[in-house]
Amino acid sequence: MDADPRAEAAGVSVRTISKWRCRYRAEGERGLLDRSSAPAWIPHRTPEERVQAIALLRRQRLAGWEIAERLGMPLSTVSTILNRIGLGRLSRLEPPEPANRYQRERPGELVHIDVKKLGRIGRPGHRVNGDRTTRSRGIGWEYVHVAVDDATRLAYVEVLEDEKAVTAAAFLRRAVAHFGDYGIRVERVMTDNGSCYRTSVHALACRALGIRHLRTRPYRPRTNGKAERFIRTMLGGWAYGAIYQTSTQRQRALPAWLDYYNRRRPHGSLSRQAPLERLHSLRNNLVGSYS
Repeated sequence: MDADPRAEAAGVSVRTISKWRCRYRAEGERGLLDRSSAPAWIPHRTPEERVQAIALLRRQRLAGWEIAERLGMPLSTVSTILNRIGLGRLSRLEPPEPANRYQRERPGELVHIDVKKLGRIGRPGHRVNGDRTTRSRGIGWEYVHVAVDDATRLAYVEVLEDEKAVTAAAFLRRAVAHFGDYGIRVERVMTDNGSCYRTSVHALACRALGIRHLRTRPYRPRTNGKAERFIRTMLGGWAYGAIYQTSTQRQRALPAWLDYYNRRRPHGSLSRQAPLERLHSLRNNLVGSYS
């Protein structure tokens, strides 16, 4: 086949130029679009009607083996198709849980409590220096216990050695005393279902303080979302917000950041008020409730 200057200019073969020319004559500009290299017909692909039947049976809450048995198909094929169409888990068929957005009107009506585990610092970590090649191993953990008032987002935080029941109960007592310094009487606390909160030690502490203990629904941690949201803010602003050489240095930086959070940091859910500003704006309600 003779050389074609157009093929040379495009850097393709004469055969390719000829193919494009034929496509253009037959289909116009649409014929020049990229086409899939997959074969038009795949002999072993499950027919679309069968895929739809699998989806229909799945929406009737049938298990994979039941669908395979009913349609006379291998379970492996049914499982592959269910995963491909996004129905691999029956939970995917459940309607999305509506966001449970609420905010208590009275300070102390509900306090959210949670624990965040942080690795001890032997050297600055990859979150601040971007280097994942060097890691400090075997240094251990620190446990950041947090308490956040639902109505005001006022927060109390301690870095402790563990998350044992005795430790969690002692933190609860100190948190209640801290909120009391601001005139807030804690009525309820909400935690997840962590082991330290499911003990008689914690139950006795709540009873002695006159507090009702609420726990989140299993596998529904969003119920305690205000504590989790605060933890994300705390990690970004304090724990990972600077380069610390030691864990002690990081701990020493916490009070200043927490003071900033409580006194000056605007909160989007509080009409741009800081937690203590919110508390002061609710003071009349607070005094009326406890007088």
